[in-house]
Amino acid sequence: MDTSSELVHSLLPVFMVTALGASMTSVGIVEGIAESTALIVKVFSGVISDRLGKRKMLTVIGYGLAAITKPLFPLASSIGLVISARFIDRIGKGIRGAPRDALLSDLAPPEIRGASFGLRQALDTVGAFLGPLLAILGMWLLASDVRAVLWIAVVPAVLSVVILVFGVQEPVVKHEGTRRSMMSLRDLRDVGRGYWNVVIAGGILTLARFSEAFLLLKAHDTGVAMMFVPLVMVAMNLVYSLAAYPAGAVSDRISRRTVLLMGIGFLVLADIVLGLSTNLATLIIGVALWGLHMAFTQGLLAAQVADTTPSSLRGSAYGVFNLVSGIAMLVASVVAGILWDSFGSQSTFLYGGIAAGCAFLWIYKMRAPS
Repeated sequence: MDTSSELVHSLLPVFMVTALGASMTSVGIVEGIAESTALIVKVFSGVISDRLGKRKMLTVIGYGLAAITKPLFPLASSIGLVISARFIDRIGKGIRGAPRDALLSDLAPPEIRGASFGLRQALDTVGAFLGPLLAILGMWLLASDVRAVLWIAVVPAVLSVVILVFGVQEPVVKHEGTRRSMMSLRDLRDVGRGYWNVVIAGGILTLARFSEAFLLLKAHDTGVAMMFVPLVMVAMNLVYSLAAYPAGAVSDRISRRTVLLMGIGFLVLADIVLGLSTNLATLIIGVALWGLHMAFTQGLLAAQVADTTPSSLRGSAYGVFNLVSGIAMLVASVVAGILWDSFGSQSTFLYGGIAAGCAFLWIYKMRAPS
């Protein structure tokens, strides 16, 4: 599914701007709504997965919804249809996200949990750079016909659902305590300060990390031909996939907060480099630093949620975590688009760097799970 989604995402922002006449603010709104929707929907899927004690069914529904939206992108003739397709696609992602993470938490032994989530991120990201490579190949073979290339994304999307339905078995897990339908007010109080520190940290960090669509638009703004714009995602995800597992494994041996702070440092550097970038070389450096940031933070935060919650509430815990991050993603992406339209790309990345610096200081001073 990552191959399918990233094929679409690597072409969609520039397609919206050049073919559909969208502004940067519109791109920010579309991407902000899409990504925040995915995160917010995880609240409900996480609660339901805890209620049912069944993770696979919701995961299949989520991947299935994403698959059926893929044909809508090449058919789009307006921003409205793009918004609708992205919205439904991200609902699908939201439905599957928390049950999938809870499923992995159930399967992974605590002593290698960081490495397990790092491995998952690495394998996810393999698809995330294969998708842009397919986009480039399609643009070359199909004479830069973006709509025709977007149809290619339908194939891996359908295959992912088939593999999930027939290849994944639901594990039998004995949850701690009594299963509840949702995280109650008492649970919110009793779950522990460590969990809430992780939630706040994720929200602040997401405010600093707007949609990756702006990396693609920066490449186009720098002068990269549309056919090769997806190389931005290839470069970022290649670095991400190579670094995610080592970062997760290191976090099992030293303080997770130390590794997280390293990842935020990479984001600050990425924003500085991208903000000042005027050529391909500095663009690639900035994108690589962004990939390192993702590797050192995403799987790590998911592992920290598992570290600080009981298995019986873990789906709900991931849901609340993603609710906060989803609201932050919407704000960050809209602000990024407005700044770009008003003051240029440098202001967008300057905002990101300042927000990331604030996240670094907050996480450095707070008590976080080790």
